[in-house]
Amino acid sequence: MWFKRLQHNKPAMTGLFIVAVLFIAAAFAPWLAPFDPQVIDTWNILQPPTWAHPFGTDSLGRDCLSRMIYGARISLLVGIVAVGIATLVGSILGALAGFYGGWIDLLLMRFVDVMLCFPTIFLIMAVIAFLEPSIWNIMVVIGLTGWMGVARLVRAEFLSLKTRDFVLAARIIGASDLRIIFSHILPNAAAPVLVSATLGIGSAILVESALSFLGIGVQPPTPSWGNMLTEGKDNLEIAWWLSFFPGMAILITVLGYNLLGEGLRDALDARQQPGD
Repeated sequence: MWFKRLQHNKPAMTGLFIVAVLFIAAAFAPWLAPFDPQVIDTWNILQPPTWAHPFGTDSLGRDCLSRMIYGARISLLVGIVAVGIATLVGSILGALAGFYGGWIDLLLMRFVDVMLCFPTIFLIMAVIAFLEPSIWNIMVVIGLTGWMGVARLVRAEFLSLKTRDFVLAARIIGASDLRIIFSHILPNAAAPVLVSATLGIGSAILVESALSFLGIGVQPPTPSWGNMLTEGKDNLEIAWWLSFFPGMAILITVLGYNLLGEGLRDALDARQQPGD
């Protein structure tokens, strides 16, 4: 039922198409990329877009299209893993706060408020400064600094669901708290969490690109849209394509996830009618 509603949402289907293309590019990068993204060609330094190099070449003669295709892998990996960590942490803490209430709820929600006081990007930069700048550290740090919204969302769902009849029935038959939380309530709170995760992937990709642009994210020679933008900044006056194509890739990818997330939110809304 919800998928039919999603199919009738043109912006959401556009977002789904963008996300699908990104997945295909990442999965089949070795076959889709026309060149090795790390091979240096001193005869083709800073070449503008041509038939041989549709997105031009960089200051080391590397094919920009190939590097962008491989960069899609970095974006997908960071987005999915970071959001997975944030969703896991936020769901557990939000579930405990909403289910038990009382001092547990008070303590966890005040911790969420404290975390929200720190600007996320500066908090991530501060943590990364003490760690080795690697893709794995970036994913973990983004995930561990982005769970607060999920925790609040799950807590609100638990406050609404824990008084429902199916929860009372589970208590009557002797189900443990953990079984009630993870087998009965959490699956019924999955819809808003799924929407939040979809929107969060776009945000995580944007954060990773910003960190790589600042030089504390994915390190060269590993291709990333963010570090490609850094090189483009250094050659902006003579090589516009180095900034334009990675920037457009980030823009379109984040837009695709946002459109898909908004469409999922509307499609999973129980108040929507089948014909809407």
